[in-house]
Amino acid sequence: MKNTLKRLKEYAAFEWYSRISRIIIIFSLLNAIAVFENYWWQATFTSIYMALLLAGAVDVLLPGMRRRLRLPLQLLLVVVSTWLVVGASPSLTGSEEGLRKFGAMIWSMLVQFNPYIWFSLAMLATYLLFSAWTTSRVRLFGFIGANLLILTVADSFTPIWLWDNVAWVVLLGLIWLAAGHLHQFQRHHPGSWKELLHYPLQLFMPIAAVLALLMAAGLFMPSISPVLRDPYTIWKESKGEKVNVFLGEKGSDAGGVTLDTSSGYGRDDDQLGGGFNFDYSPVMTVASSHRSYWRGETKSFYTGSGWLELDEGTEPNNVNQLKKEQELSLPYDRKLADTIEVEQTVTMIRKDQYPVLFAAAPINRIHWINDPEANLSYRLTWAPDDQELRFPLQGRGRQPYPESYSVVSTVPVLDEAKLRSTHARLYSSNENDHYTQLPDNLPGEVKQLAEELTKTATNDYDRAKMLELYLRLNFVYTNEPDLGKLTGESDDFVAQFLFEIQEGYCDYFSTAMAVLARSVDLPTRWVKGFAPGALPALGVDAADRFDIDTFLQGEGTYTVRNSDAHSWVEIYFEGYGWVSFEPTAGFSFPYTIAGEDAAAPTPEVEEDTDEAVKAAAAEKTDVSYKGFYIVGISLLALLLAVSLIVRRQELKAAWLRFRFRSYTANERIVWETERLLRVCRRKGLKRSEHETLREAVQRFAQHRTDIHSELTQVLNDFERAKYSGAEATPEEAEQFVNKVKHVISLL
Repeated sequence: MKNTLKRLKEYAAFEWYSRISRIIIIFSLLNAIAVFENYWWQATFTSIYMALLLAGAVDVLLPGMRRRLRLPLQLLLVVVSTWLVVGASPSLTGSEEGLRKFGAMIWSMLVQFNPYIWFSLAMLATYLLFSAWTTSRVRLFGFIGANLLILTVADSFTPIWLWDNVAWVVLLGLIWLAAGHLHQFQRHHPGSWKELLHYPLQLFMPIAAVLALLMAAGLFMPSISPVLRDPYTIWKESKGEKVNVFLGEKGSDAGGVTLDTSSGYGRDDDQLGGGFNFDYSPVMTVASSHRSYWRGETKSFYTGSGWLELDEGTEPNNVNQLKKEQELSLPYDRKLADTIEVEQTVTMIRKDQYPVLFAAAPINRIHWINDPEANLSYRLTWAPDDQELRFPLQGRGRQPYPESYSVVSTVPVLDEAKLRSTHARLYSSNENDHYTQLPDNLPGEVKQLAEELTKTATNDYDRAKMLELYLRLNFVYTNEPDLGKLTGESDDFVAQFLFEIQEGYCDYFSTAMAVLARSVDLPTRWVKGFAPGALPALGVDAADRFDIDTFLQGEGTYTVRNSDAHSWVEIYFEGYGWVSFEPTAGFSFPYTIAGEDAAAPTPEVEEDTDEAVKAAAAEKTDVSYKGFYIVGISLLALLLAVSLIVRRQELKAAWLRFRFRSYTANERIVWETERLLRVCRRKGLKRSEHETLREAVQRFAQHRTDIHSELTQVLNDFERAKYSGAEATPEEAEQFVNKVKHVISLL
């Protein structure tokens, strides 16, 4: 008990700096990974946070724990916290027995852990690495500098605002340097340190005031344009390229500099073109019964440079004052089309305002908005001609965009045979003219190309598919089209894409198809919204939990990001309605094909099923064995790693014995003394060329009175080994090595 109290007292007296270092490392890493909060899955982010906080808590709160016990405890806490965050549970089919059953159980849990456990273990390893590495002021500067370099580069060349993160790293670095200075003062002048502790306010208040003043000045200084340009900007501008300048709000114009835009859903479509940077920040999640494009607005008037919607808000068929479960009508007949219902629950992540509610098209009913139990309080408008569920962005009493909503859509089933039997013609001649409009100055070569591509088609649907396939196969997708290819011969956006640039992103492809389709009298409109997004990583923990039908139809919760913002086209077919087409290379519209959603016939059951049962059992056994082998190898690798870490001191001692096997005891003492001098030089105790070792040690002792006796013992042992001619014993050499280690620990 006395020894424990003594150790705790020593820790409180001297190891406070170690605890502060651990805390600063934790906050620095938390500050760094906070950048990815809106880019990673929430479970990934939470498991990493928990792993880092628990590992740090063990170091800070259990200072007396031996290292060989501390690391296994940290590993255990990381695994348990990840398990709790992910909610993993063993899953068995019931046919396994004994050791195979245990292996299958562990395997099912590891599958559910993937990939979260690897992120957590990587963060634990990063924390332990930096905790062990930042033992000197030079390495401390290296850690802070690496943090600042990563954050400042990301802040300068991405749309992410990271200035606050940079400021916090600077503050943490200054606190760390101040703590290191005080720690060195305590070690070198323990008496003066004790005296200073009698006046804590006078000691710490100036430090806190200076740090607070610097932090406030950094955070609240106004943003200004840079006076000097960096080499990267000069190099990019010399090539005629633009460099993003971010001031104040990210992406806002600064000093008249034209900025590249970031991907996302925007309203200004009258001037298409240019390039953009991908923004992977999430916009919303969509829990849907089927995979789909999440449709937003449609535009129908092509100007030659972009799209306009001239009559928005004046359509006579618009319906206001909508109610829950009210069926939203359509102004056209869909007698030829079979439909399926797609249930969707949308949860917004960003706080942006949008002019429409996003969903698979067309929306049929609204279940609820924000609250499943409340009546609709939002002033929505159903525009059946455009199939838009509009949300007011202007006017008195403007409401915030819904945080969540649930709708059902009636999506047409794609039946190509029926589509080939009908015509692409609208229900009135005026409407048909509206959706075949083209500017008078459209280059004639665009119409000629459309006619040439479709001359062999015998029906309107095949004409549309030929145009779609031509664009998908002959043009390159890129978010940074080379505008240097423009010759200036044409001002038309589509003509420039088809005959000059021949590369681009969705706006280029979709607008080109809309214009080509209109050139052969197919009623077409331009649509924008979001591509489906991404499902979570597929983790199937047991065969009986996997529903192949659910997987194929795309049921799940999709994370939709700004990088998923997309545009495509719709063409009207008589008796069918508006049909989506996807001309963009690399994209595929998630159609429901006729026959895919039909009820599967009940298979005939044969009386003799022994062979099938045996085959299934053999396959399951093979999977179980594979899982057991993988689990076994993983556990052995983990145990080996833990053993190496726990026994690292013994391994280090064995390596030193091997290294110095040819040294005599005297040679080993001389080598260790030289090593001590190298450490002293790094600590500021330099030996001059004209000094003997005794003179240097005597001078060192005057500056460091606290280690005078230890230095004198080392000096005497060195002179005896170097000059006396008497051979030291191996035991004396080992004792000298321990003395040197002790002196180094006191420096």
